[in-house]
Order: sequence, then structure tokens, then C-alpha cells
Amino acid sequence: MMTNTLRVDFCGEEYTAVPGRDFVIGREGDLEIDDNPYLHRRFLLLTEDRGLWWIANVGSLLSATVTDGSGGVQAWLPPGGRLPLVFPRVQVLFSAGSTTYDFTIENDGTFFSTTNIHAGASGTTTIGVVPLTSSQRLLVVALSEHVLRQDSPGRGEIPSSAQAAERLGWPLTTFNRKLDNVCEKLDKVGVQGLRGGRGKLATNRRARLVEYAVASRLVSREDIVLLERNAASTGEPSPADDGE
Repeated sequence: MMTNTLRVDFCGEEYTAVPGRDFVIGREGDLEIDDNPYLHRRFLLLTEDRGLWWIANVGSLLSATVTDGSGGVQAWLPPGGRLPLVFPRVQVLFSAGSTTYDFTIENDGTFFSTTNIHAGASGTTTIGVVPLTSSQRLLVVALSEHVLRQDSPGRGEIPSSAQAAERLGWPLTTFNRKLDNVCEKLDKVGVQGLRGGRGKLATNRRARLVEYAVASRLVSREDIVLLERNAASTGEPSPADDGE
């Protein structure tokens, strides 16, 4: 079976993966992501096998989030994992240190199609049966802001909890409590990477939360206006006082 080529888009530049030759993504390789010491030299591998393209995690520590073009199908790719690329457009997100990276892969030889996920318009957003309150959504947007502002797939810095709390005008203790609540909600419905060992929340949960939120379309660039509205609002109860 003849396998088609893949087009990889990162930071406005297009790369091509061809059958019969592995395409390496990392600190070095065919797609040199960044000179980031937290990033593996060889992290992800695009490889053709028996008529299918696959994406494999050949790193030892970092994981990646892989989603179809609509955000309706999503998988977490841990070290040693491998997934077939069977959608016309795939988005890949991962974090190294305080930076989240994303790139897209376009595949003409598709096998499945997808439909857009549904987002509610009632002031809350749901993932399955899990609702997010308005202030919880603000928190997710504040953490994802730099990634959402990108004009093309590339890189975005994830703010520290203190920076995000300041952006929202919340006390740090309030921000951390709400972050814990959001991560616990998503963990209960099976979102991986938000909880560490022995019942503790993962130390890099902010990065994983951003990856999931952007990949699943839980938040989008249009939601940045919520931050501006929050900053401009006066005379209204602070989200810190809503008891969530």
C-alpha cells in the first residue's frame, strides 16, 4: 500500500514527512522545536508502517496530548506510547518546563472523519457531565492565555500560579483552591496527568490542564475577552467570594 506524505506545521513553517524515513521531533531532528533543556533531544517520532502513519513517544519523561482537528477525540501519549494518525488533521501539544508547544499534522490519506464537539452557551462549559463554573473557566483561560493568543501553532508560556492569580485579581490561596477543584473534577472523568501518586495532585498539573483545555476546545481564543471583562469589572462580587 502506498502511504501519503504528512505536512507538519510549527510556528508558521511547514515540514514534510515522507514514507520510508522516520521524522524526528525534539530539541534536535527534522523539526527542531526549541533549545529547551527540559525537552528531549529525540521526543516524538513520525513513522510509516504497513501503509499507516504513526506518532510515537520515544522520550523518557515527557508526555504529549494528541487530538483530532475538532478536539472531540483526544489521547494522552506517554513515553513508549504509539498512536496511528487516522484523521485529516491532528494537533499535538506538550509541555517542557514552563513552556507549552503545539504543532499540527495534516494527513491526506484519512480513514476517519470527526464532528465538532458541543459547547454549552449557558455560562458554564461541560466536559461530559462535568460543569465548570464561570470563575473556574476564568482560571483555565488565564493559564491558557499565551497559548491561545498564538496566530499559528508554536509555543506559549504557562504563567505561574502567582502570575495567573494576579492576572485575575485573586488571592493566591483562592487560585490554588480553584485549581485543585478543576483538576479533581477532570481527574474523576478520566483526564490523565492531573493527579500524582498516592492521591496527590500532579506537580505539573497547570501544564497538563492547559494542554487538555486547548486540545479539547474547552477554551478558545474567543474566551480571552473574559479576562478583559473580569479586569474591567467593578462593584461586583469577586470570584474569590463565590464559595466554589
